Amino acid sequence: MRRGRPGTSVLRRRLLLPAAMAASLLLGLAYWWLGNLAHEITGLALFVLLGWHVAFNRSWFRNLFRGPYGLKRTLVVAMHLALIVNMAVLLVTGIAISQSLFALLALPDSVTAREVHWFSAYWAMIAVGSHIGLHWQRVLNLAQNRLAIPLERPAVVIGARIAVIALAACGVRSFAVLGVWTRLTFGYSLDFWDFTASVTPFFAHWAAVVALPAIAVHYLVTTKRAGRRSSAW
Repeated sequence: MRRGRPGTSVLRRRLLLPAAMAASLLLGLAYWWLGNLAHEITGLALFVLLGWHVAFNRSWFRNLFRGPYGLKRTLVVAMHLALIVNMAVLLVTGIAISQSLFALLALPDSVTAREVHWFSAYWAMIAVGSHIGLHWQRVLNLAQNRLAIPLERPAVVIGARIAVIALAACGVRSFAVLGVWTRLTFGYSLDFWDFTASVTPFFAHWAAVVALPAIAVHYLVTTKRAGRRSSAW
């Protein structure tokens, strides 16, 4: 039993914790479904989990100024720092416009803070997707080693590729359905999701939106690694 505990802890921190953060972020987008209080509680839960995630990966911050910086490391660090800044903006503006949990700290009728909060939330989805794609190989290795999933079997590989293509296509469609590009470019849209008609498709579309940059970044990293291996031969 004692030997199983470290593996369980790693799975919880490497898989369940990020999954819980992603779920909290998705729920946070459903403001008009949750209502303000539930939205703020969900946001608070997100940042509590994020704090745990940062504490667990604190060695990454200690190593920032150690070792040489090539193109790959520079890009990886830049992506991580962009995500950190994005989440910091989301936290600060969330407190600034709070109507429930941090109402005493909120700014009076701060329209600008509210707009920045929403825009940063949309960009956070793209940044989180990119972050997932950057570390997806690590997730696959963990699943293979800890859960004994036969990822190298031809049938599994073919099935996974078909699923990835389908998910990427759903991501492209979801970008259009949700008007994500308009929101990412700080544009305004009067189209809001009608939660009285349906709820589940809203989360499915946003999950596909997150998956699109994750797939793109993962295959970009995979292609780069394959190119280096080929040049070595």
